Amino acid sequence: MPEPARARAVFSTEDFKLLREAVRHYIQTHEDEPETAKFVHLFHRLGSGAR
Repeated sequence: MPEPARARAVFSTEDFKLLREAVRHYIQTHEDEPETAKFVHLFHRLGSGAR
C-alpha cells in the first residue's frame, strides 16, 4: 500500500501575521464586548504558532 501524501500547511507565516493583526484590531475596537475574551485567546494562540 502506498504511503499517504504529506499534509501541506494551510497558512503561511505571513498569513499568521496578517490574521494576528486583524484580531488585534478587532480586540482594540470591541474591547467592551463579552465576545472579545475569545478573540484575546485566539490572538495569543496565533502568536505562539507564527514563530
